[in-house]
Amino acid sequence: MNQGLDTRALLRLMAWLSPAFPIGGFAWSGGLERAVADQLVKNATDLEDWLATLMRHGSLWNDAVLFSEAWRHFEDAAALAEIAELGLAMAGSAERFAETASLGSAFVTAASAWPAPMLECLPADLPFPVAVGAIAAGHGVPADKALAAFLHAAVSQAVSAGIRLGCCGQADGVKILAVLEASIAQLSERAPSLTLDDLGGAAVQAEIASLRHETQHSRLFRS
Repeated sequence: MNQGLDTRALLRLMAWLSPAFPIGGFAWSGGLERAVADQLVKNATDLEDWLATLMRHGSLWNDAVLFSEAWRHFEDAAALAEIAELGLAMAGSAERFAETASLGSAFVTAASAWPAPMLECLPADLPFPVAVGAIAAGHGVPADKALAAFLHAAVSQAVSAGIRLGCCGQADGVKILAVLEASIAQLSERAPSLTLDDLGGAAVQAEIASLRHETQHSRLFRS
């Protein structure tokens, strides 16, 4: 596959991972809301550390692995079904399962505005990173560029959630994105070599926060 990113592929990538793309990503925090309520994340520094840890050892790391595997197998319906099943099984809580499955389904529906043969290979239920990875590959978007955009969108969404939860301001949020830029780039450059053997994590507090959010009475987010 051509590793260059042409203008049309770039425009599609920008559209798919824009906050305006109709998948409802703004409604989810991935357990961050509970982390703020439990004072695990109190300020911008904490939020930066939280997100960096998720990329190294938590859900964003595993999402990057699933994304990369789906990108490689975008034309193989059987492989995509197995990757999707594994990704859904790895959800650490009911809310995390609902989040990734809901976003995955909504992404496929919205991205169908750009018809492509790979859409026929996608299973009915799939995690968000599997959906984005396979569809990006089907439209000729290089793995590293697609993963970088995916991770940047995920971090941006988390920062936006942090701003709404009051743990940082807009200026601090922009600084977090600037600081994490290098981490996003480094992980994205590993996309061609990431396989299912790399799955795993140790972000225990984040998983607990996601579980505890299920019983949180007052909330802004669905997870």
